[in-house]
Amino acid sequence: MAETQPPRYLALDVGSKRIGVAVSDELGLTAQPVLTLERRRNQREDLRSIARLCRRFGVAGIVVGNPLTMTGEVSVQAAKVQVFAAELGELAGLPIHLWDERLTTHEAHQMLYEAGHARQDHRRVVDQVAATLILQSFLAAQADRPAESI
Repeated sequence: MAETQPPRYLALDVGSKRIGVAVSDELGLTAQPVLTLERRRNQREDLRSIARLCRRFGVAGIVVGNPLTMTGEVSVQAAKVQVFAAELGELAGLPIHLWDERLTTHEAHQMLYEAGHARQDHRRVVDQVAATLILQSFLAAQADRPAESI
């Protein structure tokens, strides 16, 4: 019996100015930063760019950071992200997984600081680092799920 490869995922940290992008490896074990997209005036162009990345990496699904409030409620930004995610899923024809992203940007800044990156350089990479953290959390949760019985 042939071993099936785990699905690859693309992850997004969607902000009002930038979108951080990360992708899982072929084994579905780790997340790597890919790039940071500068948001365009036309959201459809952002969606098309991400759909192209999905095809390029051959992903089976998209993990989108869901910026809930600290109490778990849907914030104004979370509502915008959820609409963006729904439109992306429709355009890309892929399942969307909304994933709690609370404190990932803070954690990304902390990691960059500890790695010795100058604060002014954070803006270029913090969103893709946050997307990587979102995806790594998602992958860890998938690994913890019990295998389905046949």
